[in-house]
Amino acid sequence: MSKLHLVFGGRVRDPQTLDFVDPDKLEVVGIFPDYAAAEKAWRAAAQRTVDDAEMRFVVVHLHRLLEPTLPTG
Repeated sequence: MSKLHLVFGGRVRDPQTLDFVDPDKLEVVGIFPDYAAAEKAWRAAAQRTVDDAEMRFVVVHLHRLLEPTLPTG
């Protein structure tokens, strides 16, 4: 099974949380086939908004949601 990763982000209420202000306006950067590709996309999105402390991007391990019993290693 592919180890898919989702990268998305948006404006948060508090930069130390993932409490997104408006989930309807989340920016989906994309779905990637491996962590390395997802991290590269995440870094690019985060760098683009580096001066805006209320913008936050994350990497979600979709494969862990789809197959939670698979080993993580």
